[in-house]
Amino acid sequence: METLEQLSQYSQKIQDILAEYASIPYHYGELKQEAIVSEDRNHYLLVTHGWENGVRVHGCVTHLEIIDDKIWIHRDGLEDGIANDLVRIGVPKSQIVIGFHPPEIRVHTEFAVN
Repeated sequence: METLEQLSQYSQKIQDILAEYASIPYHYGELKQEAIVSEDRNHYLLVTHGWENGVRVHGCVTHLEIIDDKIWIHRDGLEDGIANDLVRIGVPKSQIVIGFHPPEIRVHTEFAVN
């Protein structure tokens, strides 16, 4: 089990990654990305919203949650994958669950099963 301090560090690392993605401007349409953090600091989302060619755009790019001592990735629409970003900044693969894969698939990844 990770310490409260480690989980707090995970929270800040996730927020830093999402803020970095949110700062990348779109070069077309009136779209922007925003990082959204829940009040209890357990859910983290990156959403895209705005207008493109007269059509309203709104969608979740990525959604993470800290459950117990692991970072669960519920949705990952980033090109290189947010799990890779987390590993690159020092989060062990054993602390990352690719939650959008069913458990029988997770056992074949290098990441945590649950």
